[in-house]
Amino acid sequence: MTKARKTAEVLPSARRLINSLRDLGYQTAEAVADLVDNSIAAGAHRVDISIHFDGQDSWIRIADDGRGMDAASITEAMRYGTARTYENDDLGKFGLGLKTASMSQCRSLTVASRTSKSKARMEVRQLDLDYVEETNTWDVLILRSGERPEAVAEPLLSHRGTVILWSDLDRILTYADPSGGWAKKHLLELAERIEEHLAMVFHRFLAGEVPRKKLRITLNGVAVEAWDPFAREEKATEALKSTEYELSTPAGSGIVKMSPYILPPKASFSSEAAWRHQSGPANWNRQQGLYIYRANRLIQSGGWSRIRTIDEHTKLSRIALFFGPELDAAFGINVAKMRVKLPSELKDQIEEAVSGAARQARDAYDAKPDTPKAANSSRRGKGKVTAPADSSPTEGPAGAFEEGVDGDGKQREALENAAAVAEETAALRRIVKALKRETPRVARQLGW
Repeated sequence: MTKARKTAEVLPSARRLINSLRDLGYQTAEAVADLVDNSIAAGAHRVDISIHFDGQDSWIRIADDGRGMDAASITEAMRYGTARTYENDDLGKFGLGLKTASMSQCRSLTVASRTSKSKARMEVRQLDLDYVEETNTWDVLILRSGERPEAVAEPLLSHRGTVILWSDLDRILTYADPSGGWAKKHLLELAERIEEHLAMVFHRFLAGEVPRKKLRITLNGVAVEAWDPFAREEKATEALKSTEYELSTPAGSGIVKMSPYILPPKASFSSEAAWRHQSGPANWNRQQGLYIYRANRLIQSGGWSRIRTIDEHTKLSRIALFFGPELDAAFGINVAKMRVKLPSELKDQIEEAVSGAARQARDAYDAKPDTPKAANSSRRGKGKVTAPADSSPTEGPAGAFEEGVDGDGKQREALENAAAVAEETAALRRIVKALKRETPRVARQLGW
C-alpha cells in the first residue's frame, strides 16, 4: 500500500492561464475546422457556418444537427481538459479544442445544445473572458432563456444539435474602426479563406468517401464543395500503386497507407479553369508533396517533411498518407491538429517510393503537349476558349460566351475586381457557384 503523502492543492490562476491558452497558434480557418471536428464526432450530417458583420457586435456561428448535449455534458464540455471517452475514429483528442480554438479568436464563447427531437428545450453555457478576468475563477455562466443571444438559440428551434457562437471578436476585428469598410472587407476575405480550408481539410467527408459520415457544410448559406488535392476526376491523373507500412510505437502498432498521384501538366487538364482550381490555396509549388490524414481528416497539405525539397519540376506529385489515432504519439499530433512530425521509421520506409513518384512527376512535367497525356488539350484553341465539337449552341444570354472568349480570364478578373471594389465578393462567390450548377459551360469559359 502506498504511503499517504502530504499535499497542497495548487490551482492555476484562471485569468493568467486562460489568456496564455489563447496563443496556441490557431488561425481562424483552423479554429473553425477544430469545431467542425466536434460536430462530426457528434454524428452531425450538416454544419452551417455563419459570419455576421455588425461592427463591434459582429459574430461567427457554427451550428450542427448532431446528437446534442444534456446539462451535465455541456458543462463538462466547457472544461479545459474535458473528461470524455474518445472512439477509435474520433477527430478529437485532448479535450481542449472547443475552448482553445474559440478563445483564440474571441472573448466570449456561447454554446447551446438540444438533445430532443420533439422538444425545443436547450441548455446554454457561456465562457466569458471578461468575467474570468474579473473573478479569477474557472466558472462558466449558465444562461437562462431571457439571457440567451438570439443568434445562438435560433438554429435549435427546429432541430436538435449544438450551436457555437463567437462574439467580441477581438482577435479577428483588430481595426481601429471595427465598424468601417476595411473591417467588413476583412470578414468577407476571411470567409473565403475559411471556405477554402474546410473544402480541403474535410474533402473526404464532403465527397462521401468516409463510411457513415457523409457531411454537408454551408458558409453563409452556400454549400462548401470538396476540393480533392489529387484531381481524381481528371482523366489524365495517374494513380500509382498504394502501399501499406506497419509502424511500431511504445503504445502499440498501426498501419500507414500511402497512395501517390501524379497530376496532369497544364496542357493535359480538361480545362484551364480546372487547372487553376487544382492549384489549391497555396498554389502549385507549395501544394506538392505529402497530404497526411488522421482518421480521414487532412492534417498536412503539401510539403515533403524533409524527405526532399520543393521543386518546380516535381509540383505535379501529391502523395496521400493515412493513419489512425492509435499513431498520434508517433506523428506528434498537437492540440490544434495543424502539424505532424513524420516518424523517422516511416520516413526511412517511404523515402524510395516518394523519390520514385517525384521522378514520374518530373517526367510528366517535361512531357511535350503532343504526347498522349495531352489529348484533352485538343478542346482549346490558341488564346480562345471554344465549345467542344459535340456541344450544341446555347440560347439566350449564355450564348454570348460561346465564341471569342478571351482565354486569359480577363472577363473573370474584371468581375472579381468589380466585386471587390463594391465590397460584394461574397455575393459574387454565390453567383459563381450558382453559375457552375446551372450553366457549367459558361462558368468554365469565364475561367471558374
